[in-house]
Amino acid sequence: MIYLTQLLGNPVFDATGENIGRVNDLGIATGEVFPRVTSLAIEGPSRTPFMLSWRKYVDTYNENEVRLKVVKTDIRFSYLQPDEVLIARDLLNKQIVDTRGVRVVRVNDLKLSDTNSTQLRLLGAEVGIRGLLRALSPRLERFVLKVAKSMGKTIPEKIIAWNYMDLLDRDLSDVKLSVSHKTLDDMHPADIADIIERLDPRLRGQVFAQLDAEQKAGTMAEFDDDTIAADIMSTMNETDASQMLSEMDPDDAAELVGELDYDKAEKLLRLMGVKEQRAVRQLLGYKEDTAGRIMTSEVVELFENATVADAVDALSSLDEDFETVHYIYIKDADGRLSGVVSLNALVLADKDDHLKEIATTEDIKCASPDDDQEDVAEDIAKYNLLAMPVVDDQGHLLGNVTVDDALDVLNEEHEEDLQIAGAGHNDTSTEGRTTGDLAWLMRNEAWFFVWMLGVVIMVIVFHNTLTWYDIAIAAFCMPVAVIAGNDAAAFVAKYFLEYDPDDDDAPSTFGMVLKGVGLGFVIAVFVALLSSSILTSVLDAPAQVTLQGVGAAALSALVCFATTPIALKIVRRRDAKNLETSGTTLAVVYMLIALALFLAITICTLGL
Repeated sequence: MIYLTQLLGNPVFDATGENIGRVNDLGIATGEVFPRVTSLAIEGPSRTPFMLSWRKYVDTYNENEVRLKVVKTDIRFSYLQPDEVLIARDLLNKQIVDTRGVRVVRVNDLKLSDTNSTQLRLLGAEVGIRGLLRALSPRLERFVLKVAKSMGKTIPEKIIAWNYMDLLDRDLSDVKLSVSHKTLDDMHPADIADIIERLDPRLRGQVFAQLDAEQKAGTMAEFDDDTIAADIMSTMNETDASQMLSEMDPDDAAELVGELDYDKAEKLLRLMGVKEQRAVRQLLGYKEDTAGRIMTSEVVELFENATVADAVDALSSLDEDFETVHYIYIKDADGRLSGVVSLNALVLADKDDHLKEIATTEDIKCASPDDDQEDVAEDIAKYNLLAMPVVDDQGHLLGNVTVDDALDVLNEEHEEDLQIAGAGHNDTSTEGRTTGDLAWLMRNEAWFFVWMLGVVIMVIVFHNTLTWYDIAIAAFCMPVAVIAGNDAAAFVAKYFLEYDPDDDDAPSTFGMVLKGVGLGFVIAVFVALLSSSILTSVLDAPAQVTLQGVGAAALSALVCFATTPIALKIVRRRDAKNLETSGTTLAVVYMLIALALFLAITICTLGL
């Protein structure tokens, strides 16, 4: 076995031993299960590139060199064929789709198999850490493996076989896709959506274009990020986009149209069929985040004197793309919802039974179109329903909210709660690997960077007016104020997540002020006692300097906690407007406020 990174850059010698260049790339024919290397790309003298046939000219190769069968004067150049790709240019460090694992990965190296002395075949892509280490330096890979082995650990290879890969990106200046319809047809729309979301934004539209109308509709409904769906929609022509919307369930289509600008949305709606357009416009008439906005109007509703046979006929006449039916709803002579028939009850009943005889008619759990979507989703989970009917003020059925939409709502609310709490979610471009270790460090250790910012400000502003000793004492007290600001932000997030302002048991603003001031006072006293004892007894700091630094930190903590009701009100107001609030951002803002307070108090106490 040999790897591409072990061959790249190796010298190439002709039959006489003369160095004619170095290995620049390898070409393969993509039509085989494990494709043969067909071409050798060489960078010659003066960085002149040329290509020659691997089978015709290569004699031997190893990790150090490549030797040819002929002298350089007998070499005849060749050209890349339409079914060939250069694996360093077209695969290495590029995104590929692992169709077996249904994920997007980045190629760190390529594994080759020498079936005989000269023939090479591409086995697959190395997508793990070993390929990355080997690309940096084979010695580094060996060193890390030895260290891991000494600690009783192993670092396995992560190889994806070529037959489970689809090349997505040959040249971003002229993207060509080899994602076959056969491969995509075998995937669930949710898997396709997951793959497209993980792709480079420049490739999403091209991959989406490979789908047929039905797949596009199913995939579009599965996107977790509405902005991605809207971006892809903007790349489609209006006819295709309207056709796709017609294929979608009305609630999913309404959600997507709601993300578009008014002019674009109106054009697409006018191109849709009359029936589909009316259903979508009806849902768009309701406020965002309400039951009316997420319900589907595609329900089966019959009069209560209809028979089981009538219900079966109604079900069998539904279109193939009709929303999944969980219940049959029955109405009285005035058209008001009077009962719900489960499919289980329908199957067990005789065909001549009337629907009102097998329906649940008492304590029907219903929702109003203006009810908050989160409350409706929680009720669906609470009562173990597959769908909840939505009725108007007169009791007429408007539609229902299905369990899959309820799960989406609960998941979105959970993600928002995590974001406000500061936990967020891992942004992953490949499975098991976060995209930003530095971003993770910044998010989780932000107090340290704010502290360092404060130290830099202290040094720049006070280096001529304070001694270095005084600056050091102030720098020692500063992180206490910064961490108190972080705790104040956590206190706000805790209140936001635990209490709804409309709940009767929710603490009043005055109660939160008292609790915040109380916590701030306790923290301030604790900070003053602990910090002053360390400074005076351990560091032997002067009492005046100690008092100034400790007092500034304690007062900053008190002010931060005292202002938490204001921050809570801002967060709740943003939530009412459906605006996201990052817990990390809230914490950083509070830490910067604490830092500013500390510096201002320090300036005042020092008389500067």
